[in-house]
Amino acid sequence: MLPIIVSIVLGYIIGSIPFGLVLTRLAGLGDIRKIGSGNIGTTNVLRTGHKGLALMTLLLDAFKAALVALLCAYFWGRELGFLAGFMAVIGHNFPIWLKFKGGKGVASTLGLMLIMTPLVGITTCLTWLVVALIWHYSSLSALVALAVSPIVSLFTESSAATITYVLLTLLSYYRHRANISRLIHGTESKISFHKKAN
Repeated sequence: MLPIIVSIVLGYIIGSIPFGLVLTRLAGLGDIRKIGSGNIGTTNVLRTGHKGLALMTLLLDAFKAALVALLCAYFWGRELGFLAGFMAVIGHNFPIWLKFKGGKGVASTLGLMLIMTPLVGITTCLTWLVVALIWHYSSLSALVALAVSPIVSLFTESSAATITYVLLTLLSYYRHRANISRLIHGTESKISFHKKAN
């Protein structure tokens, strides 16, 4: 019972560290929640025009879920690794420090996948990239990529992995509900992979 409790609590606490908010404040950009979508994740950090900070946010948000999943899996088994990683994504989405208003957990979910199930993680990342390159919507890329993950997991990984990815996909769709509405109405903002001309 103690390992389960530790996995849940540690996963949530580590996952709730708002790296996007911390990095933008340290860079003197103010409160990231007051610009763009108000989100603390990578896409909104990118809207500040600081691609380096956006990349750091992406890597750190992925790393925190990967780290806690790996630690718990090492000490108590893969099932608790998935539980800790899942809770890290929950913490990112609903951090207690920010009145439970966090990001959408895509980077953290990818970090969990890459460390625990590399094939699923790589497939999901490649799917995100292909969709983003074709349609230039970060939200659509995330939604399509995460929908693919439990399908790949079903044929290649354990039931614990598949159940975890089904739950995380459903969570992501819930968190992206406003984006889904904008996609349907054609008002969703696009992302650009090219440097803007001065």
